[in-house]
Amino acid sequence: MQALIVSTLDADKAEDIVCIDLHEKSSVTDIMIIASGRSQRHVGALADHILRTLKEQGLGRVEVEGLPSCDWVLVDAGDVILHLFRPEVRGFYNLEKMWSATVADPEDDT
Repeated sequence: MQALIVSTLDADKAEDIVCIDLHEKSSVTDIMIIASGRSQRHVGALADHILRTLKEQGLGRVEVEGLPSCDWVLVDAGDVILHLFRPEVRGFYNLEKMWSATVADPEDDT
């Protein structure tokens, strides 16, 4: 699922895609993916495409929050959690710094 999400984000021109391995740090998820869109419209389009792609692949029930404003959209796909930000919002919350001890390979398919 990680590789599918990363490749979809990359194809849709998401910026600064980072994957963080949380296997040893969290019981909530295994991988956190963080990416930026250039605007609220871009963040919304990225989220919409990810949701459609996961549904088409039959990858289970996905929860989403933040779509109305599209400043920060959270997509919870179980083993993988995706955070999509506008750059200013991403810089403010700085999730990479909070979880930075282990960064996963974006091409890994965990």
